[in-house]
Amino acid sequence: MTTSAVQTSRGPVTRKDVARYAGVSTAVVSYVVNGGPKNVAPATEAKVREAIRVLGYRPNAAARALKLGSSETIGVVVPDNTNPFFTQLAHAVEDAAAELGFGMVLTNSDGSLTRERKNIRTLAARQVDGVFLASCVFDPDVTELEASEIPSVLLNNAGSPPGINSVGVDLEAGARAAVEHLIGHGHTNIGLAIGTNTGNQLDGREVGWLATLRDAGLPDGPMLHGPFSRPGGYEVGKRFLAMANRPTAIFASNDMQAIGILRALHEAGVRVPDDMALVSFDGSLDAEYSWPALTTVAQPVKAMAEAAVQALVGKGRGEELQHQILPTELIIRQSCGCK
Repeated sequence: MTTSAVQTSRGPVTRKDVARYAGVSTAVVSYVVNGGPKNVAPATEAKVREAIRVLGYRPNAAARALKLGSSETIGVVVPDNTNPFFTQLAHAVEDAAAELGFGMVLTNSDGSLTRERKNIRTLAARQVDGVFLASCVFDPDVTELEASEIPSVLLNNAGSPPGINSVGVDLEAGARAAVEHLIGHGHTNIGLAIGTNTGNQLDGREVGWLATLRDAGLPDGPMLHGPFSRPGGYEVGKRFLAMANRPTAIFASNDMQAIGILRALHEAGVRVPDDMALVSFDGSLDAEYSWPALTTVAQPVKAMAEAAVQALVGKGRGEELQHQILPTELIIRQSCGCK
C-alpha cells in the first residue's frame, strides 16, 4: 500500500492504516505510539515506526485527551519571558514536566494583570491539566484560577496564599546575605534598586535590606524604584549617580536591573567594584557573564521547578496544600569587591 493510496482512500492517516501497513493490530500501534503499557518486540516496533514514517501518521492529540480525560499539557504564565531568570525557570519546569509525560504551553503576561488573567482563561479553555502562575505581583488575586477549576501552583511566590499551592524562596534571607556581605566589605551607605508593580505586599528583598542595615547600626540607605529590566536598572543607576551623597554599594533586586546599573556606571567612568560595589538577586546566567561578573543571590531554579511540578501533576497532587520556601545561595564573584 502506498502513502497516496491511504490518504486518498481514507482521508487523514489513521491508526488502522498504520496497523494494516505494518501487519499488526491497532493495539500494538497504540503501545508503540504511547510507549506502553505493554512492551512490543523490537522487530515489531521497527515495523510500526517504519509504517508511521512512510504513511506520515500523526496521533490525534485531541482524541487522546478526550479518551484519557487529560491533555497531558500544563500551562505556565510568567511576567516576562525575555527575563533570563524566567527563561531558565520555564525551561526547568518543562524538563520536570516532561519527565512525567507532560508537555508545556508558555505564556507571557508582560507584567500586566489584565493580560495575566487573560492568559489563565486561555489556558483553561485549552483544558490544560494544570497552571503554573508566576504572577507579576506578590499577592495575586487567584479568582481566575479558582474559577477555572484547574489545579494550579503559584510559582516564584514566597507567600502562603489560602487555597492554592505555592513554591518560592526566602527573599528576606537572601537580601540579608547580600547586604551583610557588602557591610563586610566596609560599606556603610548601601542603596537598594527595587522593582515596581509588586502589589500590596512588601517585597521581602526590601525588608531584608532595611533590617540588615538597622541591625548593623547603619543609616537607611537610598532606595529607588524601577522596572525589573535592563533599561529600568540603567535609569535607576543614573539616578543613583546623580545623588549628592551617592551610595558606595548597591543591592539590585534582580540581575537585569544590575546589568542596567552596570552600564550606567561604566558610562559615567565609575569603576566596579573599586568606586561602587554591586550585588544582585536571581542567579541567572547573565550575571555570570557580565563584566565584572555579578555577585548574586541565586535562586534554586531546578529545585523550584521540580517541587512545583510534583505539587501539580506528580506525587504531591491532591495532597494537602503546600507552601514550599526554598533557600537561596550567595554566589561570590567580582562585582562586590571579592577577587
